Amino acid sequence: MPDWIEVIVRTLASVVFLFALTRLLGKRQISQLSFFEYITGITIGDLAASISLDLKATWYLGVISLAVWVAVSLMIEFLQLKSKKARDFIDSTSTVLIKDGKIMEDNLKKERLTNEELMEQLRGKNAFKTAEVEFAIMEPNGQINVLMKKENQPLTPTHLGIKVGPESEPQTVILDGKIMDEPLATRGLNRRWIHTELEKLGVSLDNVFIGQVDAYGQLYVDLFDDQIKVPEPQQKAMLYADLKKCQADLEMYGLSTKNEQNKAMYEQVSAQLEQVISDVKPLLTR
Repeated sequence: MPDWIEVIVRTLASVVFLFALTRLLGKRQISQLSFFEYITGITIGDLAASISLDLKATWYLGVISLAVWVAVSLMIEFLQLKSKKARDFIDSTSTVLIKDGKIMEDNLKKERLTNEELMEQLRGKNAFKTAEVEFAIMEPNGQINVLMKKENQPLTPTHLGIKVGPESEPQTVILDGKIMDEPLATRGLNRRWIHTELEKLGVSLDNVFIGQVDAYGQLYVDLFDDQIKVPEPQQKAMLYADLKKCQADLEMYGLSTKNEQNKAMYEQVSAQLEQVISDVKPLLTR
């Protein structure tokens, strides 16, 4: 067999074998690497390259070496799952770099991290002043996570005591001008509904780049033609406005009637509707 053909065959076989081994190691091997996984990844890649190009070496010895490395890596991962001490020894532990706005210089030296590198990492987390940081922790994978002090955290509905409704995943029902039937059925909708909503927006199906339906049945579209402005869905706002109008009408009827029994009924129903509006407001005003 000519050398160039053998290189092609070995390379293709290495790719297939390496893919199978990588799938065996799992997704963690390609996401957050520990020290040992980092070494394993480099070594396996180097062995695969050697199998492909070193024609003088026996190919099956390289395969055996790859298999041993993968087996050791699997055993290490199993040991980590079973023992916290093993995890701490192999992956190391998190290191506090900033506490209560104070930089822990000894921990910086321990991690061989300069103050310039620390500031660079903090800026990547939108933290420009160390005094505004409650905690900054270096994780075992080298990533720095930051917790800002309460007064410097973004304002959320929880800080204001506002209860908001749950949000489920939107379904993409149109892609490249084509209707996706499966996600549409997930929302309990059909093609006729899609065409009706597009008519309301005044756009054609073939001009829709992406169309998504949220948990409240509202259709949002992005068009191929960026010059066309598409109005935002108003179903929730209209429903909220209708409920408020009904509640205001009930109050007006209660004030205008002279019949005490009817007045009491209108006031009671108005109070009940006001409670309903208060309950559904987080769902309709966001």
